[in-house]
Amino acid sequence: MKRRFPYKILLSACLSAALVLGPAAYAYASSPVIPPLEESSVASMGSGGNSGPSGQNGGGPSSGSGQAAQGTAPGQGTTGSQGTAPGQGTTGSQGTAPGQGTTPGQGPASGTGGPSDPSASQSQSAGQNAGQTSNTAVEEPVIAAEGAALLNASTGKLLFSKNGDTKFYPASITKLMTALLVAENCNLDDTVTFSSTATTNLEAGAVSLNLVEGDKLTVRQCLYALLLKSANEVGNALAEHVAGSNAKFADMMNARAAALGCTNTHFTNPHGLNDNDHYTTPNDMALIAKAAFENGTVRTVASTLSYDLPATKKNAARTISIGHKMLYPNDSRYYAGIIGGKTGYTSKAGNTLVTAVERDGVRLIAVVMKSKSTHYTDTKALLDYGFELAKQQTTEGADDSGPGTGNPTAGWNQDSTGWFYIKEDGSRASNQWLKIAGEDYWFDPNAYMAVGWRKFNNGAWYYFHSSGAMAKNCWVKTNEQYFYLGSDGVMLTDTVTPDGYRVDENGIWR
Repeated sequence: MKRRFPYKILLSACLSAALVLGPAAYAYASSPVIPPLEESSVASMGSGGNSGPSGQNGGGPSSGSGQAAQGTAPGQGTTGSQGTAPGQGTTGSQGTAPGQGTTPGQGPASGTGGPSDPSASQSQSAGQNAGQTSNTAVEEPVIAAEGAALLNASTGKLLFSKNGDTKFYPASITKLMTALLVAENCNLDDTVTFSSTATTNLEAGAVSLNLVEGDKLTVRQCLYALLLKSANEVGNALAEHVAGSNAKFADMMNARAAALGCTNTHFTNPHGLNDNDHYTTPNDMALIAKAAFENGTVRTVASTLSYDLPATKKNAARTISIGHKMLYPNDSRYYAGIIGGKTGYTSKAGNTLVTAVERDGVRLIAVVMKSKSTHYTDTKALLDYGFELAKQQTTEGADDSGPGTGNPTAGWNQDSTGWFYIKEDGSRASNQWLKIAGEDYWFDPNAYMAVGWRKFNNGAWYYFHSSGAMAKNCWVKTNEQYFYLGSDGVMLTDTVTPDGYRVDENGIWR
């Protein structure tokens, strides 16, 4: 599905709408599907584009350490101030962007694995309601659903739990695990052929796209159908494509859940339709969602508002829309900063909902299970609580652990200039690449984490999210233009991107 010129008009309309919504709405609103953003993490348009200390070039991801050559990095702005997340400081001033000479504009702020506020972890104490635990420094939310969990995905800390280890039927939030395994094991352009077993024997009332035996879609198209429309026969077809059968795919799901630390989870199918032996817990589901939204493909699909599917044997071409209401800016339930989510419902499960939100470098995962139509209000209460905790801790940390107070500890640290990293040997990462929690970070010769565009001494341009993580396999928007970062992080030039769009000699999509 290649869409080009008409969407430039749509892009202009969307940008105009963003101005009407105001700066706050633009900063976090989910972007509609506009080529060439299909494969990028575009839902959270935060204050990326800030660079670290100016004029620093590196040696490329394979270079390790070494003297950096001099050059001009775009966006010579101030990095985040003490107590804020990396990249959340003053927007960059004039600099030289790739092929331009203009300042980076808004960029994706949803890089994964980046540093979190060292003071962001919260202690957990007994809650006031039966089966409910939380941190009591901030007034805890009252959750109507039978089960809930709130996880700080930046730190791995469980902030809130109501019946967190109780087994519930998950319904279609199961599909997050399905999508994760598909993204990890498939080429997005592979063809999925629907079998008779995949398209028949669905329970009455099950959501379906009315696909039939012999229909063909790409893996990419199937993922959108799975997470936006929640089509159950698509889950079956993907399971067969990956593992040969639902049963074998369920074995993969259970093995992956165990590897993530889940202790009370058992899957029997890829879609979540009723089965007495198909269950998970709020706490386990939070771990699964954390892993799912660390995957760039899943994150992109699960934050897309709409997607066009091609014609099939019994259906004309059509547009599907995401079911999660909190992603729509015009909906009263809209919540700024959502980077992905999934709804679920069956007669046995009730309403279930998973939501991932990132603000100011803090990523939260909210899980609601066995709800009677309170899943959105419960989710909002959980997220508000989590961000209030982060805000309070940041304020407290600024009072007693500011720059120059005490010696930095191993791991991520921050001073008035920016974020830096203390290695296990006690030395400070400088003029080198480090892989931390699966993400690549560059630390300049001044020993600070790079953010924004950087040109390296091999002539290649790289982009670092506001979290500091190097952008890979995604589009980055800079001054209303689009650039593609390849699998090695290098900006592509004078070629066709993996998703079929031409970029010129300066890397700009034309």
